[in-house]
Amino acid sequence: MEFSELIRTGRAQAKLLRGPEVPPLHGTLCVTGHHLLLSPGPQATSDLWLLLLRSVDSIEKRVSGDSGTITLRCKDLRVLQLDIEGVEATLDIARSIEALSSLESVITSFPFFYRPKGLRLGDAWHFHPPERYYKRVDRETNAWRLSEVNEDFSLCPSYPRAVIVPRAVDDDALERCARFRQGGRFPVLSYHHAPSGTVLLRSSQPLTGPQKRRCAEDEELLRAVLAGARPGARGFILDTRSAQAAKQARMTGGGTEARAAYPGWKRLHRPLERGWPLQESFVRLVEACGYLEQSMDCWRSRLEACHWLGHVKEALSTACLAAQAMEREGACVLVHGAEGTDSTLLVTSLAQLILDPSSRTMAGFQELVEREWIQAGHPFQLRCAHSAFSHARPKHEAPTFLLFLDCVWQLGRQFPLLLEFGEGLLLALFEHAYASPFGTFLCSSEKERCLCEVRTRTHSLWSGLNQPKEQRKLRNPLYVPSPLAIWPSVEPQSLRLWQGLFLRWTRPNLQR
Repeated sequence: MEFSELIRTGRAQAKLLRGPEVPPLHGTLCVTGHHLLLSPGPQATSDLWLLLLRSVDSIEKRVSGDSGTITLRCKDLRVLQLDIEGVEATLDIARSIEALSSLESVITSFPFFYRPKGLRLGDAWHFHPPERYYKRVDRETNAWRLSEVNEDFSLCPSYPRAVIVPRAVDDDALERCARFRQGGRFPVLSYHHAPSGTVLLRSSQPLTGPQKRRCAEDEELLRAVLAGARPGARGFILDTRSAQAAKQARMTGGGTEARAAYPGWKRLHRPLERGWPLQESFVRLVEACGYLEQSMDCWRSRLEACHWLGHVKEALSTACLAAQAMEREGACVLVHGAEGTDSTLLVTSLAQLILDPSSRTMAGFQELVEREWIQAGHPFQLRCAHSAFSHARPKHEAPTFLLFLDCVWQLGRQFPLLLEFGEGLLLALFEHAYASPFGTFLCSSEKERCLCEVRTRTHSLWSGLNQPKEQRKLRNPLYVPSPLAIWPSVEPQSLRLWQGLFLRWTRPNLQR
């Protein structure tokens, strides 16, 4: 389908209202295949205003007399109002925006057409391959190897082509392990903690089912993990589901690792919300932030009722538990929930930020996001299909990645000298995860990105963010490197609302 078939009216005269403390903009409103733009005319001092249509989360329209108003609620939490001359033009433009902003095709999205000056296709896509992190691990220990058993994505469609696994376990055994884990996500290395000689792994749940099935190769893999760590090492299996949820999963084919089958490993349950409950919390938080005119007590009550900071606390607490097991108890840790693509990645990435100083650098944090979220199979295309304003009933949406960014912001607030990057990078990642001219967050797995040729036909976000001009804006000028782990406080008085994100459009003066 051609974009022109979806554009009912190409242009109209309009006034744009962008929120408090921002003057209205008058001019010609134009609709293109990927953008909404408003040109203030040759005599105006304002620049051209541009909005990526994929940024629109919901649209409301109303008409009165011979004009109309369109309200656009965006995925980055902006609320924009367009006052348009002409009832028919208002309705046609609204229908055009609705159609163009909801297109699901990946290869017709703007990143496949975006060609910025100064960037070349292919730049930065090679910055963070699995081989790069493996070289670091290989310098620290010889107990692990890089396996290309998933080279054609047939073993696990949500894993990258290459994964780091125990050297003692061959590819045939990995294939049998994959058949025993949901979605084929067998245990792989997430992080090697050199100071203690321990490792952090991630996977999905074992498919034990009501018959309590076992897999000798899966059991051997986890034995090999302990054998490759320091002498006498033990392990913890950190399940991000409640014990009751894990038990119920067994009745539908899932389950947990039986204690007798995995000697040396102890299972801990630390339930983390995911899916609809997390999305609902996000929606209620954004609603609360839109009612700042009420009394402080009433606003705080609404804030507490949404339980968002409770999710932040639980995520940081669970990550601290994993990090403490490795740093202070010398134990290896395997993290999984059910699928292993949401709360699992939240815990493993935060634990690395706590333990690993290199993850707190600008380049290291970018590598962490690439390795532990994008390559590890977080389904961005599904989770970030809508933000907090959509009227559609949520199907797969959940702000898990936003929760991660909020937790990182909390770390930066509590340890202002220890992150090389500032809030600007976190805000940029939030925006680009939901709508971006770059291809980095497109699709839901490396297999899908390969099929869509994302790496050869779109630009990498990292190439844009690593331009010198951008780097100067994103760096933390107070940064002082430290080799030590950082242990955040999760007490209620220590966790704050991320005003720079949740209030930046309604109360821009409160950003800092």
